[in-house]
Amino acid sequence: MNKQAILITGGAGFIGSNFIHYFMDRYPDRNIVNIDKLTYAGSRNNLLEVEQNPNYQFIHGDIADEKLVTEVFQAFDITGVIHFAAESHVDRSIEDARAFVETNVLGTLTLLQAARDDWEKKGMLENRRFHHVSTDEVYGSLGAEGKFSEKTPYDPRNPYSASKAGANLLVKSFGYTYGMNIVISSSSNNYGPRQHHEKLIPTIIQKAFQGKEIPIYGDGKNIRDWLYVGDHCRALDIIFHHGNPNETYNVGGGNEKANITMAEQICGILDQMKPDIKSKLHVSSFKELIRFTIDRKGHDRRYAVDDSKLRHEMGWEPNEDLQKGLEKTVEWYVKQWELQASH
Repeated sequence: MNKQAILITGGAGFIGSNFIHYFMDRYPDRNIVNIDKLTYAGSRNNLLEVEQNPNYQFIHGDIADEKLVTEVFQAFDITGVIHFAAESHVDRSIEDARAFVETNVLGTLTLLQAARDDWEKKGMLENRRFHHVSTDEVYGSLGAEGKFSEKTPYDPRNPYSASKAGANLLVKSFGYTYGMNIVISSSSNNYGPRQHHEKLIPTIIQKAFQGKEIPIYGDGKNIRDWLYVGDHCRALDIIFHHGNPNETYNVGGGNEKANITMAEQICGILDQMKPDIKSKLHVSSFKELIRFTIDRKGHDRRYAVDDSKLRHEMGWEPNEDLQKGLEKTVEWYVKQWELQASH
């Protein structure tokens, strides 16, 4: 087979699948190999539209499987890696951290070693890029003021963010030690189509749609910066192709909102979109379903990233207005659940 291809890891997940759709539309002549373990958070249903594309190849497997990853590099001429694959649900990491270390740390190490070995043999180590997709959670928690910059020291507060910080350090070490052409991007909270139902926004939509209580941790005043996944895909494209080696780039949405504010905004959209369900539930607004629950352990109070480096160096900025982005997101999930209900 040995044709040139970009290796995407975790491409059946939320951000990865959105990126594959984006990338194949933008670069129809490029080949993509997608390796995904298909855990609870990944689904081939996210990629049905590209399954028959001859430029797309899916491999069901674990990035921590050294034999498999080596075989992928032997079977294809991998010209770049964009590494999404990760265990990413904070609650699950609090319950059991082992899987997060195995995938996020050991899996990243396995990929780095395979890429380094292959590219060194071909004399392409400095020309082929390894792009590690990370998170702003590695920086810890903010107070009421300030933002995380690329120079903010790592201060992870839960096993998930600790494993991502460990992966970041490994990636950086391969850049400095072996001269690999690495780049890291850390984004704020993404929202949009194809996100796993356990995450905040899909949970709010699904619970409201089902007429169940909408759970919000603590006092609901934990603040996140929200980034539409399509804007993140554009940023990843730019960073992969044009980012400077050994650099980290923050990607933010410029939409800081408390969780309770997001919940109320989504409920307001559903009020307009699904008045029939609202009337069946005998509520004046879906907001009446919101309930505060016991706070999560190690729940970071606020995240916000300073992405001026990406904006100034490469001219990127988010395009999607939060209200319109949320409307598109709600509409997508409602269609999915209505489709499921009809079957």
